[in-house]
Amino acid sequence: MATKKEVYVTYEKLYDLSWQCIDRIAVQNKQKPITFKGRRLGITLLVIAQILIGIIHTVLGLMFLGSELAIAAQSSIIYSIYTTAFGLLTLVFAILIWKGNKLGWSGTIVLLLFVIVVDMLTVLNLPSIPGIPRFAAVGEIPYSLFVIFYLLLP
Repeated sequence: MATKKEVYVTYEKLYDLSWQCIDRIAVQNKQKPITFKGRRLGITLLVIAQILIGIIHTVLGLMFLGSELAIAAQSSIIYSIYTTAFGLLTLVFAILIWKGNKLGWSGTIVLLLFVIVVDMLTVLNLPSIPGIPRFAAVGEIPYSLFVIFYLLLP
């Protein structure tokens, strides 16, 4: 008959063996993330969204700028320049993110933090960039926070 120590040693060996099996199964069943052209799906969707936002802001900013130059309204010209610059920077940073450049990541975060501050000032009726529509500011804040939190994930 086995002693208590032998039973305990056998139990420890079985326990270790079972965890080794579980670890092997976990490693074998570990699914790789969904990718597109070598990039994770989340980064792909983020870059697509940022490119669309960049194109929309650039086109609208240039349209506003063209119409405002004809009218010569100074406050709207400032907003037009801000919108165009935001659109162009968003496009540049989205392309850099796609290429895996850290400047794209950090530039996007800094740009969106600036947008959050400006939009919060607009929502609170405090001095900000003249001409920013409040409804746009309310929509841009949650989107900007979402992108920043996504980029800060490990």
